[in-house]
Amino acid sequence: MLEKEMVLKAVDIGGASIPYLSYDGDGPTIVFLHATGFLPWLWHPIARELKSSYRIFAPYYCDHRVTDPENGGFSWMQLAEDLVKFCECMNIKNPYMVGHSMGGAIMTIAAGKYGLDIKKMMLIEPIFLPREIYNMQMRVKDHPLAGKSIHRRNFWENASEAKKYLQSKRLFQTWDDEMLDLYVEYGLMPSNAGGLELACHPKREASLFMGSMGYDPWPILPEVKCPVLVLEGEHTENKGFIDQEKAASAFSNGRYQMVKDAGHLIPMEKPKETAMIIKDFFDEK
Repeated sequence: MLEKEMVLKAVDIGGASIPYLSYDGDGPTIVFLHATGFLPWLWHPIARELKSSYRIFAPYYCDHRVTDPENGGFSWMQLAEDLVKFCECMNIKNPYMVGHSMGGAIMTIAAGKYGLDIKKMMLIEPIFLPREIYNMQMRVKDHPLAGKSIHRRNFWENASEAKKYLQSKRLFQTWDDEMLDLYVEYGLMPSNAGGLELACHPKREASLFMGSMGYDPWPILPEVKCPVLVLEGEHTENKGFIDQEKAASAFSNGRYQMVKDAGHLIPMEKPKETAMIIKDFFDEK
């Protein structure tokens, strides 16, 4: 399904190897970073609309380091450092960046705390939790997202059964058809039991969720100097819990935009509109 010029590779950043997808191009660079438990392949329909004008990289954050969800999880500060190292190793300088959910928070930390030089940044439903939640002591079973993800179904006999199951779940019912097909094709892998299982194991996803709690990013938002566009879905389940308008106003040069008829998973639900918003924002002088 993927076009032949989009190649899966890996780069050693020193102590870890990060897989990534890329499109070769002569234009400026965009780095895409996916949401918790999702995949770089899900950027494909969006990257396809932009590849004629940009060089594109999409790292995969799932299991490139050993982590334990009950012992702090996969620290988002570590992930932010890894993003800085990824850019250094790939000789990526002053890129545009697009981050969804976890990805948006991680690139914000990379810029605000670790000084990653970014030209412009688009954050799609970034996870900036209420401040009182950070540094709370919480077990996986008590975490509202990690507690669910670690018990996620993780076996199907075949792709047809998996797709039918996913289509029965509310989370996937508003997805673009191509996005769902990409998730079935690349979000699942052969299981030792003979069927299919999730490529990002539920324990790994839980570890990523738990890793969000160890560092409060709110104080460093004003330290991000590049233009920032924060997108929020009109019907996001995070509304009332995560204040995206407040986050946008906390950046030195930030603004907020609502995407109508979308939830938290804006790129999966509206890939063409997402690509258009990215292009318009990055083309602004």
